[in-house]
Amino acid sequence: MKRLYKNFSALLALALVFAGYNTFAQATPKGDLSIAINYFVDNNTVPSLLVRVKTKVNGRFQPVEGVSVNLFLDKDSAGTAIGRVTTNRKGEASIFIPVSVKKQWATSVKHTFLATFKGDKKYEEGKADLTVARAKIVLTTADKTITATVLELKDTTWTPVKGVELKIAIKRLGGDLPVNETPTFTTDSTGQASADFKRLGMPGGKSGNLTLIAKVEDNELYGNLSVEKTVNWGVKFTPVNTFNNRTLFATRDKAPIWLQLISYSILFAVWGVLVFLVFNIIKIRKIGGQV
Repeated sequence: MKRLYKNFSALLALALVFAGYNTFAQATPKGDLSIAINYFVDNNTVPSLLVRVKTKVNGRFQPVEGVSVNLFLDKDSAGTAIGRVTTNRKGEASIFIPVSVKKQWATSVKHTFLATFKGDKKYEEGKADLTVARAKIVLTTADKTITATVLELKDTTWTPVKGVELKIAIKRLGGDLPVNETPTFTTDSTGQASADFKRLGMPGGKSGNLTLIAKVEDNELYGNLSVEKTVNWGVKFTPVNTFNNRTLFATRDKAPIWLQLISYSILFAVWGVLVFLVFNIIKIRKIGGQV
């Protein structure tokens, strides 16, 4: 009987161990990642890639930090490796196209970028790809008219592209300001889009220079293209030093006279009321003592 009881206890303990192991294994399923690739070319120079990684938490996508993604050009091999990037707290990571894939880059006018994540303890493996054609923007100016030309490389010739939407704006610290009331423009059969500069009187610093920018954003064929040009169409701005003048932002001894009069008047009025009250209290006590 005792032996039967010991065997039963051992089987029960073993069953509990397996049940606990299965419960623990099923309690932490791996999450799925969403990987996206964005292609950028600024001023027709070296292209760059921006990788965004996110996952869905409680029905909403959230950026994922610390994910290492391998990037390749056209095919997943050692000879076409662009590099390995790790996402920041915004779930983003960027990299320029290296010289090591220059030979592969020159073999075609259209390329596919591959992003691979091998998976870890928290997330399943993931992949993404982006196919873009090689293109550029040429920006010219004449008589306060700005012309942006979009060209695509076909075979060995830069060919104008029709129907591409782009923005023509002035580059400012707070963002890009359209050169007129039209927010976007579309290229014609010659690949050109023209805009009249109507931001007259725009401050341009000491030299009066403004930076014009033409950009194509999130195009399905060409990605993100931008080009800049400096023009002398702004108003020269010379800062005036008012440090030794009486202004609201100066030191206390340089405060405006009218402000000093108001503050001193308030000060004298408050202290005058307090002194008047003290004298009246003393007077009342004297009268009370005589009675």
